[in-house]
Amino acid sequence: MMRRSVSIFLAILLILGGLILVGCDLFGDNGGDSGSHRKVNFTTGSGPLLSIVSGSENKELEPILSKYTAKNKVKIEVTYLGSLDIMNMLRTGSVPYDALWPASSMWLTMGDKKRILKHTSSISNTPIVFGITESKARELNLNRDDVKLRDIIDVIERGKLSFAMTSATQSNSGASSYLAFLTALAGEGEVLQDADLDDPQLVEEIKTLLAGVNRSSGSSNWLVDLFLEGNYDAMVNYEALVISANEKLRAAGRETLVAIYPKDAISLADSPLAFVSGSGREDKEKLFLDLQNYLLEESTQREIVATGRRDAYGRIYADQKEVFTRWGIDTERILAPITMPRAETVERALNLYQTSFKKPGYTVYVLDYSGSMIGAGRTQMLNGLAELLLENRARQHLLQGTPKDRSYFISFNSGIIDTFAAMGNSSELENAYNRLRKIDAGGGTDMYIALSAALDIFEKDRNELSKYQPAIVVLTDGVSATSWKQEFFDAYEATGLDIPIFSITYGSADASQLEDLAQLSRARVFDGRKDLTAAFKSVKGYN
Repeated sequence: MMRRSVSIFLAILLILGGLILVGCDLFGDNGGDSGSHRKVNFTTGSGPLLSIVSGSENKELEPILSKYTAKNKVKIEVTYLGSLDIMNMLRTGSVPYDALWPASSMWLTMGDKKRILKHTSSISNTPIVFGITESKARELNLNRDDVKLRDIIDVIERGKLSFAMTSATQSNSGASSYLAFLTALAGEGEVLQDADLDDPQLVEEIKTLLAGVNRSSGSSNWLVDLFLEGNYDAMVNYEALVISANEKLRAAGRETLVAIYPKDAISLADSPLAFVSGSGREDKEKLFLDLQNYLLEESTQREIVATGRRDAYGRIYADQKEVFTRWGIDTERILAPITMPRAETVERALNLYQTSFKKPGYTVYVLDYSGSMIGAGRTQMLNGLAELLLENRARQHLLQGTPKDRSYFISFNSGIIDTFAAMGNSSELENAYNRLRKIDAGGGTDMYIALSAALDIFEKDRNELSKYQPAIVVLTDGVSATSWKQEFFDAYEATGLDIPIFSITYGSADASQLEDLAQLSRARVFDGRKDLTAAFKSVKGYN
């Protein structure tokens, strides 16, 4: 059982105040990108190394961990990984880490089938909110305390609001908010049931809401970076990250965000830290408990609250309220989070998000078949594509598309080898995969010719793109010729379209060329040199 949790705090409120608060935030985060494995070492002493796998939202607590290791002369290593990956790893019962620290408890609840976790305790809390620019919130009359989800759906349906949001199948902030949306649409105060997911009105309303998503992401932290780089009106994200974004917006002299809490669609991230039991870990268990106690000490909890989170009980200390109130956040507001549905309902809801409810994807894959891809490069690229294009394999990682998805494939070397389309999420994608398998690698490398062809595809459907989540996905293992580079960059900017160009590096790919594409299109580069399949899965989480 969790020694400290939001559930306990809300139960106390319920007893003391007679308040009708349902709350057990059980969902887990991605904090990080699905498939990413960035490690940070905090090593200032000898003794056992405590390895922790964590969501990326805990990056903001790295100074606290660094302070702890320096003070106690101990070794801690943090690896950032996505929620779904943490849950799937946990389900196997074989976890190569000593502790898990996702954003929310649901990933642990759904994943710990073999009961290998112990000493689970919430470290902090943060609600998930709509962060909307002040002017847009005033214009739409959303800067008030009684906003409900259908108020937001109404302005989306009228074309007045769009927002950025992380993927519900790759990130906790996306998953938790999505489940809160469904719960609100099923009926205020109700727990989401399987039957609700078949209700025609709910289906229509959730599709209308998700049609308002203009950019997607596999990471809550990266969503903030995207928002800061672009010209967007709103995002769904953690309250703590909205506060962090506001600090950067104000420093840049830009308009800040108002945190909107739809009163019937509140979810919390409770940041549980849990130890993985097993023989030979006695010394590590002692270190884990010491770290956990340190994080729960009031002095440390105050440091955490200073970052814009609430403490382990969901509270804000009286002398730290200004961290929140300077952004217009009402610290006296009582948050009534939804009760999370049973695991089977969650899994069905996530599958429906991926295959039916979310905005369809419109993806152009630009694939390097140059001579340097002969052999292992081509094989690994096809293995990675199989995880996305073959329905039975995509389903394992919640990466399926919708029946309305559009996928295009451009194979290239020094010129374009082949271009073809696949519609939907099943047989045509499998046929596309088989067609890609028949293409031989050889020749030089000029990805800019292929990228120009990809842009032409989007231009032809310009008037339809608002109905889709568009993206270009590039994989290359070499240094591209650049004779077409400037022409492509000029053409991209001239379109005025917001189409991210996600790149996957492999082999000797020129990282600077790919970073230039990411900067041009407000996208990012994924490293496929260690695990190309994981990189493909990560990219799909952003589309």
